Amino acid sequence: MQETILSLCPGPWADYELIDTGGFEKLERFGNYILSRPEPQAIWDKTLPESEWKRLAHAHFAKEKSNPEKGQWEQLQKMPHNWTLTYANEEGLKLTLNLAQTSFKHIGLFPEQAVNWDYLYHTIKKCPVKNPKVLNLFAYTGAASVAARAAGADVTHLDSVKQVVTWSRHNMESSGQEGIRWMVDDAMKFIKREARRGNKYQGIILDPPAYGRGPDGEKWVLEEQINEMLKVCAEILDEKDHFLLLNMYSLSFSSLIAANLIKSNFKQVQNAAHGELYLQDNYSKKLPLGIFFRFSSF
Repeated sequence: MQETILSLCPGPWADYELIDTGGFEKLERFGNYILSRPEPQAIWDKTLPESEWKRLAHAHFAKEKSNPEKGQWEQLQKMPHNWTLTYANEEGLKLTLNLAQTSFKHIGLFPEQAVNWDYLYHTIKKCPVKNPKVLNLFAYTGAASVAARAAGADVTHLDSVKQVVTWSRHNMESSGQEGIRWMVDDAMKFIKREARRGNKYQGIILDPPAYGRGPDGEKWVLEEQINEMLKVCAEILDEKDHFLLLNMYSLSFSSLIAANLIKSNFKQVQNAAHGELYLQDNYSKKLPLGIFFRFSSF
């Protein structure tokens, strides 16, 4: 298997800006509003003084001492709880995404994923199969699903949380799309059923969390289950015309791990690339935000 190693960062984006990073935090602008949030990878010093962060931010997420993944938003300036952001690329993809402050510091969008939306849109557009079947696992609020649908794919969107599937539907409608198939299910159980049924997909998108729960409490631990999941994905990926995009965010994972997983589970791996996704702040500091592996037969 020959592959290209890349470090990818989204290009200029009118509605998004990573202003500064450091002190285990990041300061970002989403549309008209600026948020400061925890960021475990930002172990260096901030460039701007603390007073400037507080002056700029509309809201700050304060972590709970007992649970660093949960907390609450402190409102520093007037802003709505819900707002929208747009993303567009030169190939014609346009997304309108709905954002909101949640108790888990997330707002419904991971900006570094814009490079993956571009890849999906471009790859699906050149797929030899008209309206290729694409499965998006751990699909969260669905920007990748909407991008795939906008390119003409027949999309199945799966997540274990009903509320974020509803959020995804809003993103589809706001982006002027329709026809995505929604599934609230455990990802592993679903793909095993698809394999037993002999169903095939031309494209599979995976963005698994480090830890998670299925709708019935099924336990997901990335390092324990990702190898088995990819084995099953190999069974349901179309042998002739196919692509796969794997994205993972774990502080202990490198893209070499993803490459080894793909190499051991898929017979045909062409046009492969892997590496890091990152965002660059206004002071040229590069914030790593996950790894990816992608390949396609066309």
